[in-house]
Amino acid sequence: YIDPLDGTTNYAHGYPASCVSIGVLRRGRPLLAGIYDPFRDELFLAGKGRGATMNGRRMQVTRTRRVADSLLVTGFAYDRAERADFYLARLKSFLLRCHDVRRSGSAALDLAWVAAGRVDGFWEYGLSPWDVAAGWLLVAEAGGKVTDFAGRPWTDPARLGARTLASNGLVHREMLEVLRRTR
Repeated sequence: YIDPLDGTTNYAHGYPASCVSIGVLRRGRPLLAGIYDPFRDELFLAGKGRGATMNGRRMQVTRTRRVADSLLVTGFAYDRAERADFYLARLKSFLLRCHDVRRSGSAALDLAWVAAGRVDGFWEYGLSPWDVAAGWLLVAEAGGKVTDFAGRPWTDPARLGARTLASNGLVHREMLEVLRRTR
């Protein structure tokens, strides 16, 4: 999966949060990943079983254990006009429970930042496979966890990204509970 410009709206407005994202899957599982952020000149790479790096330095997810202490990141799906209340309810649930929430406008960068230990967790609805294929492996190889909102690992590339939850692994269960309880 290749996303030549993840964060297109950001780029169109001159906002410096977009990237090139390439994820190679074999039999539906991630094999190789690369994300390049030209604004920060950061290259995130991962190979299955080889770890994850940023500009050649090994990456590791954070060790934050509670959502209350977590910096989280999210995005809003393109159907947000029709489902604004739905998305805002989830945002509010996390805002009331975590240290703070950010929105970059680039799901690929959000996942790279989980892997790099800049944020503790990420959730988003309505993503496409090319949005998350590379970040999935980066997070996993940096010691984190990536699932759908039911806590199931991805097995079907066609559904890859529809409901994406990525974390350092330590706050994953608590994030799942917030998503499950929010109406």
